[in-house]
Amino acid sequence: MSARNNVAPSTIGVDLVEGGVVVQYLDGRDVFYHGPPEPIEGAIKTPPGKEVHVLVTDPDGVEGVMTYVNDRNTHDDILESTGVGRVMLAGDDEEELFPGVRVATEAYSIRVEADPSIVDGRIFVFAEDEMSEHAYELVEPAPASEEAGDHTDESNEANSSSDAAGER
Repeated sequence: MSARNNVAPSTIGVDLVEGGVVVQYLDGRDVFYHGPPEPIEGAIKTPPGKEVHVLVTDPDGVEGVMTYVNDRNTHDDILESTGVGRVMLAGDDEEELFPGVRVATEAYSIRVEADPSIVDGRIFVFAEDEMSEHAYELVEPAPASEEAGDHTDESNEANSSSDAAGER
C-alpha cells in the first residue's frame, strides 16, 4: 500500500438532523453519521482501532470542514474530490486540525481535544468500524460542574448500528 499524505479539507455542507449528522461531500454524495452525538466536555479518547472523523462546523451548522485521522484506505485524489481532509499521525504525534481543535495518538486510540470557546461553531467526533458507530460533540464544561477533563469510551454498544453509514 502506498504512503498516505496529509490533505487539507475544503468547506463542505452539513445538515444537523434528528438522529444524526448529514455531511454533503463536494462530489454530490451525502453521508449520514448516526447519532445523536453524545455531549462530551473537553476531550474524548476514542475506542481503539476505530476510524476517526472530526467535523468542525460554522456557528449555524450548515457548513464545515471534515478531517479523517490516520485514514490509510482513502486515496488522496478521492479525498480532494470530496472535500474531506486527512491528517496522518505517528507514534505520539499531535496536530492542530483547526484553531482550538487538536488530535493526538494514544496507543491504538485517537484523542481529540477542543476548546469550544475558541471555535466559532460546533465540534463533532465520529469513531466507527464495521461493528459500531460512536458520535460525540465536544462542548464547553457546564458552569456549575467541576472540571470534567478527559472522557474515554470503552463501550461497544454506544450508538452502534448494524447498517453501514455510507462509503467514506
